[in-house]
Amino acid sequence: SLAIGHQYSSLGTQPILCGSIPGLVPKQLRFCRNYVEIMPSVAEGVKIGIQECQHQFRGRRWNCTTVNDSLAIFGPVLDKATRESAFVHAIASAGVAFAVTRSCAEGSANICGCDTRHKGSPGEGWKWGGCSEDVEFGSMVSREFADARENRPDARSAMNRHNNEAGRTSIIELMHLKCKCHGLSGSCEVKTCWWSQPDFRVIGDYLKDKYDSASEMVVEKHRESRGWVETLRPKYNFFKAPTEKDLVYYENSPNFCEPNPETGSFGTRDRICNVTSHGIDGCDLLCCGRGHNTRTEKRKEKCHCIFHWCCYVRCQECIRVYDVHTCK
Repeated sequence: SLAIGHQYSSLGTQPILCGSIPGLVPKQLRFCRNYVEIMPSVAEGVKIGIQECQHQFRGRRWNCTTVNDSLAIFGPVLDKATRESAFVHAIASAGVAFAVTRSCAEGSANICGCDTRHKGSPGEGWKWGGCSEDVEFGSMVSREFADARENRPDARSAMNRHNNEAGRTSIIELMHLKCKCHGLSGSCEVKTCWWSQPDFRVIGDYLKDKYDSASEMVVEKHRESRGWVETLRPKYNFFKAPTEKDLVYYENSPNFCEPNPETGSFGTRDRICNVTSHGIDGCDLLCCGRGHNTRTEKRKEKCHCIFHWCCYVRCQECIRVYDVHTCK
């Protein structure tokens, strides 16, 4: 529900006209109109979620490629209930919660601000101060907006809701104290501390680990008063059941080796690979056994830099030759 096109990612740079945003369901449209002043932060959260996805998957067969001419920003890749879908929902939901929380702490919106629950004297040598980031409010915004379309009684909605919440939970798990020293000459006689979110890269690394250990589920159907309802249960009973912090999926991923418009795979031909790596970014695995081509590339770089007193650095310009390896 968050991957709805580049038009939405650019919201933060222009006035918000909720009715002109493509792909919103009625509940999201109402949310936009009621909370229009924080919608730029929602848009920023979508953007940083996509950027982090592309960083985390930069050396894999599927590298979180976006599609310009479609409402579905990742193309058909998210149509299947795969690990990739699980990660995208988690990182995008986390991105929205993160961006809204930070925006509130910076005073960008009137309807939110700092977390005021941390008061009093918590321990010796420090006290609460600064602006603790209100991650509960940011998570609420993400939950109301991201989960708005996940109200169907089917397995995919259950999966999306779970992974959205896992993304938001990751921020709460990684909150930490930030402190500032006070005293003569920085003696740190007293510290004031506040709760802060980590860098979003830390959240991305955390969720990437959850992607690697995601739990495979199976779909079960139950008859209830409202009709048939689908739920998920772990496929393998001898593994530990997933918690609210873990990612879940129930369909296998394509191998992404060859272009396939039905699955959204762009293939890996012409992708740069690491000839010395034995991991997924190495030429053997990334190129799917097809082999690779090697070409030389000349690059201009600064070299022989000397610091001159005072105060500038003077460098020469060198031409260096690199080998570039690309998949056949």
